[in-house]
Amino acid sequence: LLQITVKDIEDFEKSYKDSEEELADIKAAYVDFEGDMDRIMESVLCADYTDEPRIRKIIEKAIASGEVPSYKAFVKESKQKTMARKRRAEKEAREAEKTKNELGLGGENDLKALIQSRNKDRQKEMDDFLAQLEAKYGNNAKKGGKKTAAKKAK
Repeated sequence: LLQITVKDIEDFEKSYKDSEEELADIKAAYVDFEGDMDRIMESVLCADYTDEPRIRKIIEKAIASGEVPSYKAFVKESKQKTMARKRRAEKEAREAEKTKNELGLGGENDLKALIQSRNKDRQKEMDDFLAQLEAKYGNNAKKGGKKTAAKKAK
């Protein structure tokens, strides 16, 4: 069983940012999403809203050098859309910090604990869902079983 620690994630982030791989990913996302910065920022690994100016410069340089086409969605993006994305990201960061504090996270094994608690929640939801299905359709299945048994007897 491979254990991934917070340090592993931080090390990957350090090696990934400003790498050739990241440059290729940014350009590919730019082309795939035709310059839609919302979707580009969501798809680039390890990117948060503080990286946006750096990513924007990378794309502008690629457009200038002719590596990628110039998309109107990118070039003519309104300041309002940029600010809305920043506000949304800041709100998500505050909510994540609040959740982290509520769950008492902060150490090495906390990510593992969080994943396990989410898995337990999902298992409970699945059990509840199956119980609802059983309550709703369970009686019909029993009736159907008797009919097939009767046919076999003939």
